[in-house]
Order: sequence, then C-alpha cells, then structure tokens
Amino acid sequence: MSKLTWAMIGGGKGSQIGPTHRISAGLDGHFHLVASALDADPERGKAFAIDLGIAPERAYGSWQEMLEEERDRSDRPDLVTVATPNATHYEITSAFLTAGFDVLCEKPLTMTTQEAERIVAITRETGRVCAVNYGYSGYPLVRQMRAMVAAGDLGRIRLIKAEFAHGFHADAEEADNPRVRWRYDPAQAGVSAVFADAGIHAFHMACFVSGQAPREVSADFASLVGDRQLEDDAMLNIRLDGGALCRLWTSAVAIGRMHGLTLQVFGEKGGLSWQQQHPEQLLFTPLGGRTQILERGDAGLSAEAVRASRIPIGHAEGMPVAFANIYHDLADVLRAKKAGRAPDPLALHYPTAEDGLLSMRAIAAAANSAGSGGRWTDI
Repeated sequence: MSKLTWAMIGGGKGSQIGPTHRISAGLDGHFHLVASALDADPERGKAFAIDLGIAPERAYGSWQEMLEEERDRSDRPDLVTVATPNATHYEITSAFLTAGFDVLCEKPLTMTTQEAERIVAITRETGRVCAVNYGYSGYPLVRQMRAMVAAGDLGRIRLIKAEFAHGFHADAEEADNPRVRWRYDPAQAGVSAVFADAGIHAFHMACFVSGQAPREVSADFASLVGDRQLEDDAMLNIRLDGGALCRLWTSAVAIGRMHGLTLQVFGEKGGLSWQQQHPEQLLFTPLGGRTQILERGDAGLSAEAVRASRIPIGHAEGMPVAFANIYHDLADVLRAKKAGRAPDPLALHYPTAEDGLLSMRAIAAAANSAGSGGRWTDI
C-alpha cells in the first residue's frame, strides 16, 4: 500500500503543535511529508523543511507560494495540514479547499461563525474533506465511551460534566509575555480566550461522546488576572438536544491543574469517568453496582476502541497516538475516495468542518450569554 502525500503549513521549528502532527501523521506509515510552508520567516521555514527531508524545490517560504506551485502538480499533496495562528485559519483553509485540496485544520476552524459557515459551504460545493483537529477525540477510551453511550449501556443520558482547566496563565508577571498575551487579545483570539482555546475541546468531547448537539447555553466569563480583555475562566451550562445537561468548567488560572481535560457522563443505568492525564483507564459504574476499570487494550472493548489501539495493554499510549487516530481516519477516507468506494464506517469519527462550525456557534453564543449576565442563548 503506497503512502499518501502530505503537506504542512505552520508548525515550524520551536512550534508547540508541529512535532505532534509530524509524529502522528507518520505513526502508521500512511503519510509522507512532501511539501511545506512552515514558518512566517521564509528562510527559517525553508531551512527547517530541508532538515526534515523535504526537497528544496518544495520547501516554500509562504503558503501562497506553496498553493501556487502545488495546485497544478500531478503529485500534489493528498492532504494539507494547517497549523498556523488562529486568525489565519480561514484564509488558508478556504484557499486550499477551493483549489481542490483536502485539509486538516487546527482548531478553531475560523475566528467567526460566518467564516465557518463559508468553509462548510465550500466543502459541500467542492466535495473536499475538511477535518478539524479535535485530536483528543482520538483516544481509544473516549471512543469506547461513545460506543457505550450509543449502545445504551448507560440508558438515557441525564448529565455530562466536562472540564479543561490548567494554571499556566495564572502568573500575573507573565501577562505581557507575547506567547500568553495574544490569547487574550480580541484582534487575535476573537470573542473568547480560554473557552475557545481549551474549553472547546471539552465541549466537542461532550457532544462527540453523547451523540447529542447543543441547543442553548448560559455562560459566565471571568477575567481574573490583570486587565485581560477576554476571559481566563469560564463556567457554562449547556442544554443538549437529546435532553442531557452539560456542566462545563474551563480555566487558565487553576494553579496545580496541569492539563485537566476530564469527562464524566451520567445516565439512567450507569456512569462513565475519563481523564486525559490517565487515558489508559475508563471508570464504569452500573446503577447499583461496583465501579469497574476498563483498560485500553483489554478484551471485550468496542470495535471503535480496538481500532484506535496500537500496543498491548499495560504499555501507555498518549496524545500523539490520539492525534494519529485522526490521521488514520483521514487516510482511510482519502484512499476510499481515490478508489471510488465507501470508507470503513469506523473511519468516519474524525471531527469535520460541521463540528468546527458548531464550535464557533457555541463560542459566539457563550460570549453573548456571558455579556448579558448569563442569559440562556440559542446555539
């Protein structure tokens, strides 16, 4: 089976997310990195691309140059990953989709709901794939949760408790650090900071696992450090269309919380609990019964969890492997498109442009709600 070709925009030397994408895309041998525009500094981006093994003529100084040169090649990339700052996602993603490329965009998909609506429209007009990197949904036991909920193991879902709280922006002395400051600047981050940056992962996971879409939100945003224009702590109540209620807390000032992505799902017949910092175990408590520990890689898990696991039980997998499951899904879908056949149904769990649009609507609604004293606001 030949490898698919892959290109990357952003994620250059020193990037926080770039190495994770390169590890994840290559983990299963599906993708070969053939072209890139890795850095806002053209020469630095070209040099790093050559260090990664990309041919000099396909190491570009800008995404515009890459688009111009790659669009008419017979061996153009099968997938383009966009891992640039948030404010550039719409322009780059829409340009590559329109030119006929399939795209994986880092979250958030865009800065506004209107931009996200346009991205969805482009994917429908062109038939291209546009995925959004809510990579934590690739964890095997998160997919096990989704499968158990869908199978009715918990009965009707009543309540979801979702968190993504850390303390890395709690130091007031660091408030002017450029790596921190931009996240609280509306011109660069949009209408929300910590919810759009961290809490949106918990939001997506709650919808992904429950299989329910959000209807309305009541939100409280707080800026607790310095004179930040956007929130560094948020609490949201979200009513889902299947009748469940989601309580979501996200924070960047929770000192002592290292990562803090957790999800608990409570139904009529049982409850589930998962933590990203301990991703190899899922706690399942049936009504009236004792708590059971489900281990990744164990026998008897769902087909979704089995497909997402690579190494034997007792040997920890991690975040790059979760992201790799998104790339694995996309590889299956892209190969099926090339062959003119239907993809494996288990490959269709990757987050789509529609998921990205839903997230942008949730961010806008939450910001509106917070600005009106927590008024319930339609999503």
